[in-house]
Amino acid sequence: MLLNFGSRIFQPFKASIWSFAVAGDATTYSSRWCRTPSCQDSVPQLFRVKALKSLNLYEVTIEDLQAALSDGSLTSVEYVDPYLESVIEVNPEALEIAACLDDERRRGTVRGVLHGVPVLVKDNMATKDKMQTTAGSWALLGSVVPRDAHVVTQLRKAGAIIIGHANMSEWASVRSKKYSTGYSPRGGQVRNPYDLSSSPFGSSSGSAVAVSANLVPLSFGTETDTSIIGPASINGIVGMKPTVGLTSRGGVIPISENLDTVGSLGRIVADAVHGLNAIASSDNQDKSTLSSSRAQEEDYTKFLSSKSVLKGAKFGLPWKRCWEFVPQSHKDLASRVFDAIAAAGGEILHTEFPCAEERIPEDGTWNWEFGKTSQAEFTVVKVDAYNGINAYLSQLSGTRMKTIEDIVKYNAENSGSEGANPGDHSAFPSGQDNFREIVQTQGIKDENYHNALSYIQKKSRKEGIDAALKHVTEDGQTVEFDALLLCDRKGVGQQMAAQAGYPIICIPIGLDAFGIPVSLSLLHSAWKEGPLIKWASAIEDLLNENLGWRPTPQYRNHMSKNIPINRPPAK
Repeated sequence: MLLNFGSRIFQPFKASIWSFAVAGDATTYSSRWCRTPSCQDSVPQLFRVKALKSLNLYEVTIEDLQAALSDGSLTSVEYVDPYLESVIEVNPEALEIAACLDDERRRGTVRGVLHGVPVLVKDNMATKDKMQTTAGSWALLGSVVPRDAHVVTQLRKAGAIIIGHANMSEWASVRSKKYSTGYSPRGGQVRNPYDLSSSPFGSSSGSAVAVSANLVPLSFGTETDTSIIGPASINGIVGMKPTVGLTSRGGVIPISENLDTVGSLGRIVADAVHGLNAIASSDNQDKSTLSSSRAQEEDYTKFLSSKSVLKGAKFGLPWKRCWEFVPQSHKDLASRVFDAIAAAGGEILHTEFPCAEERIPEDGTWNWEFGKTSQAEFTVVKVDAYNGINAYLSQLSGTRMKTIEDIVKYNAENSGSEGANPGDHSAFPSGQDNFREIVQTQGIKDENYHNALSYIQKKSRKEGIDAALKHVTEDGQTVEFDALLLCDRKGVGQQMAAQAGYPIICIPIGLDAFGIPVSLSLLHSAWKEGPLIKWASAIEDLLNENLGWRPTPQYRNHMSKNIPINRPPAK
């Protein structure tokens, strides 16, 4: 399906383009894995990843893909995405780019492990090419960006093929208080590949679903608060949300200068790490990457580890208002992991966020409006969003949208598709209420703003994650943990990391009683991506030996087109 908008091409249902000539034996998975993915017999025929002659691409890893590319076994593939709606647009130049990269390889030049690998970027990351960057909104259709986002530039340098933009929650979930997660007017409703009637979470939902469903091995998303880890968790893949400032936000449609970050999503930890390696970089367009405290490793793959490093490791479980409210079925899955860690010589102990009662609602559920105005995360986000979105829009050409007020007006004039008012659109039950509140701030950093920013950072850092990592027991002993572990579908651990600007990584650990993925999140302090990678990859290796490969999507209710999307059961 092709819709022509002048010189631009919109392909809403194509998912990847990647040119292949096939030869040789079936792909073999890296020798580090004790147990490889099961066959696709239980997957509906419609959603099976087709072998290319004898080459198996189902659940293929980047390293295996790179091996096949290097030995000449393959050069491209094409998948289709009419049900999941995870891809908003395909790059019409992808085949040409792939051919150029193939030529480089034949001449003996390989840029790195991502050379020739197809990736998706979220639709809020500017690409200065024939694709559009719209944050899922019709309001930005036809707008022209001044340059590639910095992370896009880094990916091109690494030899990745940016085959398209991933669908997302419109405006990265900031426009409405009540909305259908993963829905954008331009891209439609992203759907969870485990159950297409169920939420894919947001806002990086398309990025997560495309990886989980084997459309691409690697994608990139953004997170202000829960927008990488939430979708990665609920779609059964690995998500990496870096420390704010490790990756650039330059050229990314912003929400908050204090919380936003760009991260990677893959089916295994190593793939997500390859993605992080490619995009971690300082950038003169983003002052957060120029901080004197910034600490970037030259190569994060050196932290990839096996289960053997778990001997002697100590992990903390923040209990009050965190594990305290984890559903029992999720606790049962986590207990299997903890038993395996203990058998490998590690320890699992309780700890606490000292700020838990002040920063986490009594029911243990995410809420960025929690607390009084001078203490609420949303107080900061509203002001940052006004200033950041206006600054981004001011650089665009080919559009009348120059301010967020223009966006609000456009939505009101096109409410049937953009859902400006309650009742106008089933995807936006509360209309664009958050946008209206953002406009009211006029971007003024008043006393409430500064107080709220100082408060959430202090509570989430010194009295939150940092304190929980150095837990003082009742008898006065200090226990230093290698990482904090959470089972965090309710999002409060993710919110703590978001407010602190700290890194977090999640890995899948099984399915709940409804067949929806459950993940384990690992948290640490600023610039501690390396230790998180070490422990996440070690636990992944342990789980692979004990439980096998990640549970793969089964595409239940694949004809569902419900909007709003169903929220996953809490039990």
